[in-house]
Amino acid sequence: MAWFGSEAGQGLLAVQETAMARVLASQPAAPWVWLGTHGAAPPDIPGGRGVLLHRNVAGFDGAVRCALPLPFASEAMGAVLVQHALDDGFAIDDVLDECGRILMPGGTLWLAALNPWSPYRARWARSGLHARDPGGWQSSLRRTGFAVDTVSLQWFGPHWRVAHGDVGVGAADRLRAGIALTVNKRVHALIPPKPLRNLRWQAGSTRSHLARRGTAIMKP
Repeated sequence: MAWFGSEAGQGLLAVQETAMARVLASQPAAPWVWLGTHGAAPPDIPGGRGVLLHRNVAGFDGAVRCALPLPFASEAMGAVLVQHALDDGFAIDDVLDECGRILMPGGTLWLAALNPWSPYRARWARSGLHARDPGGWQSSLRRTGFAVDTVSLQWFGPHWRVAHGDVGVGAADRLRAGIALTVNKRVHALIPPKPLRNLRWQAGSTRSHLARRGTAIMKP
């Protein structure tokens, strides 16, 4: 993961700052957590609601040092930002499962990863990083309970030249160095209570029944 501290890695990371700020702006009052690779700068968002964790060999360190499971309450976070923290193949499904657990319903997961189809991959070759295509990430999201029909996908960063690059969703952008998947945790639908059955008071039938019963009692 040291590659992200290099000039080539920094050229990829720099363009992601705006995207992360946009995600956090959509959850202005909720706490959030950032899981980032070493070499990446966490979002500089005032307010003190963010928990910043860098990947290490066995898990994460920063605000707290931890392995999995993450030390956060279920459905406590409005957003989880995963910035290249899984590009070495570390416990992908387990981490995404934890992201789903700590996200509140309607919360946002933003996941940045390397793009295996970019010419830029020559710059991280033999660095220990493993790029997965978007379909592989979507499969992991599906296995961990996210609704992949709501995933949005962007390509960002340089194509080849070491520079900050840009962001896009067009055909030419699919060769950029990185991808970002954004997905919201599905809101559980409320199950409405069963409607009460209307009890009809059949007055006429009841009087007739009582009258017949009284006649039978009065017979000698």
